[in-house]
Amino acid sequence: MSSTIAKLDRLEVKSSGAVAERIIAQLNFATRLSQVNDGKFDALITDAVNFLDERFTRDGTLTNDAATQAEKMILSLSEIAKSYTILCAAHAHIDMNWMWGYDQTVAVTLDTFRTMLNLMKEYPAFTFSQSQASVYRIVQEHDPEMLEEIKVRVKEGRWEVTASTWVETDKNMPNGESLARHILYTKGYLSKLLDINPDSLNIDFEPDTFGHNINVPEILCNGGVKYYYHCRGNDTEYLYRWQSPSGKSILVHRDPFWYNGIIDENIASHLPAFCDEYGMKTALKVYGVGNHGGGATRRDIERLMELNTWPVFPTVRFGTFGQYFSELEKVKEKLPLVDRELNFVFTGCYTSQSRIKLANRVSEAKMNEAESFSAVSTAFAGGNYPGLGYKEAWKRVLFNHFHDIFPGSGVIETREFAMGQFQQILAVANTGISQAIRNIASQIDTSSLLELGEDNKDSYSEGGGVGYAVRDFGVSQPERGKGKNRVLHFFNPSDRTRKEPTEVTIFDWPGDKSRIEICDGEGNPVRYQILDIHRHSEFENRNYWGHQYMRLLIDAEVPALGYSTYFLKEKELTDIPVQFPKDPRVNKAKKYTLENSRMKVVFDTQNAAIISLKDKVTGKELVDPQRPSAMFRLIDEDDAEGMTSWRVGRYMNINPLNRDVKMKEVLAGKDALKQWLSYSIPFRSSTLDVTITLSHDSSKLDFDVECDWRETSQIGKPMPQLNFYMPFAYDCEHYKYDIPFGTITREGMDSDVPANSWGLALPKGESNSAFMIVTGSKYGFRGFENALAVDLIRSSYDPDPLPEVAVHRFGFAVMVENPAQTNAALIQKAFDYNHPFTYLSGTKHEGTLELSNGFLYQENETVAVSAVKLAEDDSGRLILRVYECEGEDTQAVFELDKVIKKAYFVDINENPVPSKQSIQTVGNQLLFGVEAFSMASVCLEF
Repeated sequence: MSSTIAKLDRLEVKSSGAVAERIIAQLNFATRLSQVNDGKFDALITDAVNFLDERFTRDGTLTNDAATQAEKMILSLSEIAKSYTILCAAHAHIDMNWMWGYDQTVAVTLDTFRTMLNLMKEYPAFTFSQSQASVYRIVQEHDPEMLEEIKVRVKEGRWEVTASTWVETDKNMPNGESLARHILYTKGYLSKLLDINPDSLNIDFEPDTFGHNINVPEILCNGGVKYYYHCRGNDTEYLYRWQSPSGKSILVHRDPFWYNGIIDENIASHLPAFCDEYGMKTALKVYGVGNHGGGATRRDIERLMELNTWPVFPTVRFGTFGQYFSELEKVKEKLPLVDRELNFVFTGCYTSQSRIKLANRVSEAKMNEAESFSAVSTAFAGGNYPGLGYKEAWKRVLFNHFHDIFPGSGVIETREFAMGQFQQILAVANTGISQAIRNIASQIDTSSLLELGEDNKDSYSEGGGVGYAVRDFGVSQPERGKGKNRVLHFFNPSDRTRKEPTEVTIFDWPGDKSRIEICDGEGNPVRYQILDIHRHSEFENRNYWGHQYMRLLIDAEVPALGYSTYFLKEKELTDIPVQFPKDPRVNKAKKYTLENSRMKVVFDTQNAAIISLKDKVTGKELVDPQRPSAMFRLIDEDDAEGMTSWRVGRYMNINPLNRDVKMKEVLAGKDALKQWLSYSIPFRSSTLDVTITLSHDSSKLDFDVECDWRETSQIGKPMPQLNFYMPFAYDCEHYKYDIPFGTITREGMDSDVPANSWGLALPKGESNSAFMIVTGSKYGFRGFENALAVDLIRSSYDPDPLPEVAVHRFGFAVMVENPAQTNAALIQKAFDYNHPFTYLSGTKHEGTLELSNGFLYQENETVAVSAVKLAEDDSGRLILRVYECEGEDTQAVFELDKVIKKAYFVDINENPVPSKQSIQTVGNQLLFGVEAFSMASVCLEF
């Protein structure tokens, strides 16, 4: 048969024209049919090929007559050939703002859809499939008449809606709650817009997504999505069942070719072997011009109909993804089971266009807090829940998840639009937080805290600080107090009680700062520390927009998802202080050491690297002085592979930033509420300013960084990357990272990997001390050779030539943790880092709420909380979403500040669902079961 195949190949190369194309394609298909039937048709095919070869040799071309005669010779194979089917699903891959701005995305969408609708009028059998709720939103907003035409085609079954996500989203960096919201808002929006059953939206179409986290099946199953289409992230199986650690699974089709296909004579070449391997007779062909839209062409449609007339060729027909997955269901149990993450693709995308990464992390955090505080404010304090505003803000968050926006592989316009969306998101979220906590604060009885004291008619403080803290993405902190006595409220977004030093800003306080006293609601003095007076990075002239202020650090304790009230006053003068001059009398050597009850950190006096870090709890030394730690590095990447925003290049040069280090300030002392060391490093065209802080009783070093980054790159030259590097003095082969709705442990590798916010270097063997890095806006980690590193900034040059030239402000924390503690505890600590307390200036008034109270508290901390919100239907029902991350069935126990009338399980779409797990309420206590590695959503009625 080999000689026959060689002749056929030679004929294909030397022949041209439609007639030759037809007969050669049929012979090729027949050959592959014979191969999967143990050579049953070899003789027949050999005779036909020999005949053609002889005629070609004689005539110098393949004539119509020769082709017709050869086709008749193999007509007996027509029945078996036609038993195979190729379902051709037309699609237009429309990238959201990839190489262009949003205005062009709108134009591409509308133009593409007009083409498809026009073709549908001409070709009654033609079908078209389209993903992404965002494109339907574009049509609704910009061409409502077209939307009505689409609705007609949807009702006919000719326009298939393959959207279960708002956009074709990145699947590694958005957190689990975000991926859940893609389903919630897409199904809710499209089912109403197009008048379709939300259950029909059961396909997650992700053709170009750069990798897929292992919990995707768990999330999709909870949202009623059963099928998955993708191209990247796997290079072995094509059809398979993909299973999460929870045991939930989905049916997956990985396209053997690509999503931007065309219809031609080669579409059947793989069919017999492919179908034989998977035990089916149907294959999927995805076609249509894509990336910049386009969709099916007239040529595709005409070719498809022509191919179906060829007698020794598969049945070729218009079809949908739904039809194909229905066929796949028939062989589901025979398909291989895949139970791993589908990674890694394009490692540079975990860092590129870093401000977009910042925007996402802050957006997710702020939406979480806005919903949580608004939910408890409404359910327990009679507030108003701005559900519609939150839904629209969430849709902006979700749009920015598109697989070319969030990964940073877009152009300048991509980045600018994303950052504009970010400002809109913050406006909604921070306003919602402010309204919720102000409603709660207005009902706190503070009447017993303060005496009226002096006449405050000349008070200047009220209204000071409008907009303060917003630059750092916080809630505005206007001063509402006056005089020397001030009310301070703190709000905790976590589901557990927290105690930590918290910064507040007091405006126009007229008292003696040496006599400040901070007390809790019971009048007990509380530790505090004056950080500085009248200083702000934007305003160095002792005022903030006409108001003077001071920054205090207060050791605040706040109940779970609740608040605490403190008050500031001036202590009575018990003695007349003697003022001594503060001139220096002796010179003392500075010690570059930060130490508290839990850890002692020694810094190199020359370059500020850590040369010793002792865990005082365990007595273990975690840093080898021969491998200085906590260093910033300037790395030169090799751009030889191109696509610099997508790929982290080979490390050509690694330059530790350990020269010309300028120590700026050291405030050290074991008894300080917060101590710090700050330094500055000039390098090349840039400057790095770092402040390292250690708080009282903390095992966490906070790094606050401001980098004036002026590094650029160009083709053929090294590409600069700023990197934080933490080598350690213990053996480590595996590293644990947080991923959507869980964690994953990976082997050490000399390559970047994604995490939602943190990485933990797991000691080899038994140990109760390990390093963990938690970031405030970074996603790219590298754990390798007993070190953990984080990519901070990468100056890629394509497609955005200057993505990073700016002043960057970001933070991360180095924590010393017991690696044996639960994943839920680790996730909680990362949550706390990314969700600091919110401060609110209060006033004296009567009320019905206590001075300190928590609204929702997890008693046993066996699960991680993903969301606390009110239901989308404006019913006032409270939704609590959690996930188990230890791999054990467990019972979650929560205590609320109100008697619960009813509780039941719901899915992501907030529809009641049956469950094998128990759920019960006892007064204001909620108890429910959660399966191993699973998420669970509970609806509460009061």
